[in-house]
Amino acid sequence: MIILKNASAGTLESSDCMVNIKPAETLTVKVESVVLQQFGDQIRSVASRMLAELDVTRAQVEIFDRGALDCVIAARVETAVKRAAKKGAEQ
Repeated sequence: MIILKNASAGTLESSDCMVNIKPAETLTVKVESVVLQQFGDQIRSVASRMLAELDVTRAQVEIFDRGALDCVIAARVETAVKRAAKKGAEQ
C-alpha cells in the first residue's frame, strides 16, 4: 500500500497504543513505551510484521504504547495504514 496522508489509530489509555503514520521515502518505526526495556523488540516485531503483510515499504510510523497486547498493536497499525492509504469513496 502507498501511504498518501497522515493518519492515526488508537488512544493513550492504559493497555492501548496510539499509532501515527505519515508518508516518507523510507520505512521507519519509532516506539515509545512504558515497557520499552522489556517489550520494545516485540512491539517493533509486531508492527513490522503488519507493515510487511500490508505491503507498506515507505512510511514513518510512530507507536506510543501504554502496555497494549500484540493483537491491539497489530490492529492499530492496520487501521492507521488503511486510513492513510484510503483515496476516498473509490477504495
